[in-house]
Amino acid sequence: MFGQAVRRFTTSAVRRSHYAEGPGNNMPFSVENKWRLLGMMVVFFGSAFTFPFIVVRHQILKK
Repeated sequence: MFGQAVRRFTTSAVRRSHYAEGPGNNMPFSVENKWRLLGMMVVFFGSAFTFPFIVVRHQILKK
């Protein structure tokens, strides 16, 4: 009895969703423009890569 109630809820929840389907539509960023995506990835990963170097430089220059 309990399993049937859960199954009915999940199928009705899936039916009520209004999300677009297809590749790339479930991501929080757009993959339509490959050059914009490349720029965003360079900034994101580049900032994470340069952060330790900036911290070390700051510590070396600190008196």
